[in-house]
This record gives sequence, structure tokens and C-alpha cells, in this order.
Amino acid sequence: MPSGADYPASVDTDDLLALSVLGPRGSIDLVVPGAATVAEVAAEYARQAGLTAPPALLTGLGRPLPPGVPLASTSVTAGDVLVAVTDPDGPAALGGSPVRPAETPSSVVGVRIWLGVAAAAALVGGWYAARLPAGAEQDLVVTLLLVAAVVGVLPLGRYAGQRSAAAPAFAAAAAYALAWQPAAASLPLTCGIVGLSAAVTAATGRALLPDELAANGTESRGDEAHLVWMVTGVGLFLVAALVAVFGLSPATAWSLLLVGAMLGARLVPMYAIDVPDQLLVDVERLAVSAWSAREQPTGRRGRMVIARDMVARVVDRGQRIISAAAGAIAAVATGSAYLLLSADLPRLDRLGGALLAFFVGGALLLAAGSYRNLAARRLLRLGGLACWVVLAVSVVPDWSATARTSVALAAVVVGLACIASAVATGRGWRSVWWARRAEVGEAVCGAFAIASLSLSTGLFRILWELTSR
Repeated sequence: MPSGADYPASVDTDDLLALSVLGPRGSIDLVVPGAATVAEVAAEYARQAGLTAPPALLTGLGRPLPPGVPLASTSVTAGDVLVAVTDPDGPAALGGSPVRPAETPSSVVGVRIWLGVAAAAALVGGWYAARLPAGAEQDLVVTLLLVAAVVGVLPLGRYAGQRSAAAPAFAAAAAYALAWQPAAASLPLTCGIVGLSAAVTAATGRALLPDELAANGTESRGDEAHLVWMVTGVGLFLVAALVAVFGLSPATAWSLLLVGAMLGARLVPMYAIDVPDQLLVDVERLAVSAWSAREQPTGRRGRMVIARDMVARVVDRGQRIISAAAGAIAAVATGSAYLLLSADLPRLDRLGGALLAFFVGGALLLAAGSYRNLAARRLLRLGGLACWVVLAVSVVPDWSATARTSVALAAVVVGLACIASAVATGRGWRSVWWARRAEVGEAVCGAFAIASLSLSTGLFRILWELTSR
């Protein structure tokens, strides 16, 4: 439509309305007379945007505007923003489909469950195979695990992505069966080899993902589990290499892995919320007035539009990353706590290990409360509780009867306090107050956990022995 200065003298410029129309090809600023109908405004937008047919116009709140009604007869005023949609029955979205909750078919859920069971069975099989005498039986188990890992990463079949995500478990089990040694000092190196095998298998499976899994772009490849396998495996290998190169004790490896799991609970959400550059808002464009005298591009303006289905895929990817990472954090924390507390350590080192397991478990429990992902929240809580269970199983048998009674009474008191807090929370005593206390508690647990490293790794004991001579 022409600008206000181009209208004939018969048109009262006081009746002109300055509008912005957002649609599938971006935003276009229009100055139209109040007597113009909604259909005429839609036709003008279609002409400037290069659409084949006039779109339907909606108000900023999504209320449809009748095509034959003049703008002066509607609630549209100067400065309003109208929304042009090519599907009048759909939502008022900018070139995107409605955001719906991610729907997982029951068949996919069943496949994931069975693949999880198969991965757990593979790990158990690798654990038993490592303790078999060298011979035909062990070779058969290792061969079957390797074949399963190779078949799992092949891009064949409908559920290639899910099968590829479980393949690293079979490779890790085979590596454990081959590398395991009875000596406790070699266990960190064995874990490093296992982690590296899983990471390499996950990287191979990610590289061979079928094209249809990557049809929607990088943010929807379905490679979240592969990334978690790779990061976790490389982390295990680096810790094992550090221990082997510097000749550190195995307790150092388990202590570092415990602290790493605790820090991972805070670092993973920072990675998960990272979005592609094309979804970021250009701040410079926001500083430009909508009514400035700039040229209105018609062909390539659509690149500025962020489709809602793309945003939904990014959010869904972040949710899957957090869920997979929470499972890895819980597994690493539980295994490290068990290996640390079951080792034959000096008394001072054992005290440090107990403190480390306690504070790491508390940090995971408190960090879980800040997660809005239900699966990740439950997995982190299971990991924190598992650390405390391992601590109780390893420490309580050494206590006297009086100490056990005192701990039991303290547990009852804490349980009653939790019940009272739950009742108060249900009555509205929550939100910011509880969030701040939980954040402070998590920070305190993290600080004490890092401080406990000097005890659990034996550094404090070594310095004490050196200075006491």
C-alpha cells in the first residue's frame, strides 16, 4: 500500500493506521486508511511478501478478523500488530506448526526398555566373563559382545538410533572382560579402557546415524545418548590416565570421579540450554524503530523467522541430554562411592572417603530439586541416595551399639522434620524461600566435598607424615 503522503487528497490522513503485519515471510510495516477492509490489507501483505494467496489476519491475541469488515469497524488501532497465517484453522504462529508435547510411540518406548535390559545384561555378562578362566567360554562371551556392539552401530533397521545408543554398553562389557585384573591397583586402568571403548563405539554409532535421523537438522539427530557416552567414557579414560601417569592410588581416581559427578549435575544444564545461533535474537535489530524509513525486503525476509517447531526440537533435545546425563551421573557416583568405600584404606583416608560420599550424595539430592525434568530429577535423587546407602553399608557395621541407636534416633527426628516441611510446603511455604535454602545447602555440600578430597586421596595424610618427622 502507498504511504500516507501518496494518498489522494480525498483521503483524510488522520484516518491512516500504521500497522505491522507478521507472517510466514517476516514482518512488514503498512500505513493503511481506516476504511480499508481486512481483505485488502491481507492482499497487500501477500503482494509485498510474495505469497501466492492472501493470508488470514488475526489480532495479536489470536482473534480472527472478518475479511470484509473495514479496519475502522474493528478493535484495531494505530500501532497494533496483526498476524498473517496461511492456515486460518491453525495457531497464530510465525511460519511454524503448533508446539505439542513430544509424543513417543509405544513401540519406541518398548524398544528402549528392551534395549536397556539388553545393555544391563551385557554389563552383567562382561562382569562374569572377566572372572572366568581364560579359555573357550570367555572367548565366546567376548566374541558375542563384540558382535553385538558392531551390529548395534550399523545403520540398519527402523530403530537404528535406539540400537546404536545401546551398543557402547556391549563394547564396554567386552573391554572389561578382556582388561580386568584381580589386583585392585589395576582397576582404574581397567575402567579407563572400558570408558574409552564405550566412547569410541558411541562416536562410531553417531557418525553412522541414518540420514532420516538428521533430516531436521543438528538439533534433532537423536544423538544425545551418544554424546553422553562419549563425554563419560573420555572422562573415565582421562582420570585413569592421570592416575597411571603420576602413580596415584586408586582411591584418587574414585574420589575425582565422585567430585566430577557432583560438578556434572551443575554443568550439564548449561550445555543443554545452548541453542543454535540462528535462534538467537539480534539485539541490533531490536534497537531499530519499526517505523524507520528502511527498505522492506520481500524475498529473503523469511530467514528472520524462527519456526516454533524448530524451537520445540531444540527444547526436546535439551530434555533428552539432561535425562541421559543424569543417568550417567547417577551411575558414576554410585560406582565410585562403592569402589572408594570398599577399598582397603588407612583410617584417615577412609574417613575422608566417607565424608566425600556423604557430601556428594547430599549435593546430588539438593541439585535434583532444581531440575524440571522428571526423569533427570529422579535419577539424580537415586544417585544421591545410592551414595548414602553405600556409605551406610560400609560404615554402620563398624559402629558400636550406642552409635547405631543414636543414628537411628537422629534419622527419626530428621524424618519428622521432613514431614513437617512437606506439610508446610503443601500449604504454600515454598518457592523462593526453599529454593534459596536448597541452593545454599548444595553450595555447602559442594565445598565440603571438594575439601574432603585432601583426606580421601591421602594428600592430607602424606603431608601430615612429612611434617611430623
